[in-house]
Amino acid sequence: MKRTTLLIPVVVIAAAIALSSMFIVDERENALVLQFGQVKQVRSEPGLYFRIPFIQEIVRYDARILGLQTQPLEVTPEDDRRLVVDAFARWRIENVQQFRQAVGVEGIRAAQGRIERILNAAIRQVLGSVPSGAVLSEDRTGLMNQIRDVARRQARSLGVDVIDVRLTRTDLPQQNLAATYARMRAEREREAADEIARGNEAAQRVRALADRTVVELVSSATRDSEIIRGEADAERNRVYAEAFGRDPEFFAFSRSMTSYERALRGNTSMVLSPDSDYFRFLRAIDPTGAGASAAEQARPAADTN
Repeated sequence: MKRTTLLIPVVVIAAAIALSSMFIVDERENALVLQFGQVKQVRSEPGLYFRIPFIQEIVRYDARILGLQTQPLEVTPEDDRRLVVDAFARWRIENVQQFRQAVGVEGIRAAQGRIERILNAAIRQVLGSVPSGAVLSEDRTGLMNQIRDVARRQARSLGVDVIDVRLTRTDLPQQNLAATYARMRAEREREAADEIARGNEAAQRVRALADRTVVELVSSATRDSEIIRGEADAERNRVYAEAFGRDPEFFAFSRSMTSYERALRGNTSMVLSPDSDYFRFLRAIDPTGAGASAAEQARPAADTN
């Protein structure tokens, strides 16, 4: 009974030691077996492994791709136009043992700080060799690839691989925005003034062409109307002449009747001799001399006027 009582603690202790000597490596991580701070084993494959309890310790590192967002950085491109740039990098631990030796016990946090410094240096190096127009344009993939390559070479000493680098923002510093906007506004106003001037010039040309066309049309219409009027007058005179040639007496009678109609319209006063030839057709119509009497009556009215 006493022996059984003594075996139970021994078995429990042995089981605890056995359990503490085992560890599992997940497929999303890498593990280092350290003995007194020195790397004894590297476990990168998932599975169950063993260690020496109380002497060896396990340090785990994420094997997945990690992200790093840099702080805004002011750079000066080739044309001395300052820009504020920040970037986003994707990286992963490539050599776990080298990574441990480079960053020490702080691990990924220390690695991110060092990688950010490497990225900042690479950004200044690459963007400082090109004009600001190339940085601000949409087609800047080549610049990002250059930054990635420079950062990758420098980060190899940390045991990490920089997979990709993207420039998330490229802006002007706040103190330069007002001057830049003013310059852009002045340039757009100048372009607008040029467009307005060209539009006014085109409008003047169109207006002048329209005025000339109006003058030409009016002149042409006036000329044609004068020609038509002259031809009508000529035709009228021809008809009159032909009628006069056929019956001069009737033509004279018709002209006299028209003259009577126009002259005797309304209240009319005339001063004529009673035997004036003007009323010869009236006398011919009224042999009793009423026409002459009318003429004689017209004289006193004229005298009174």
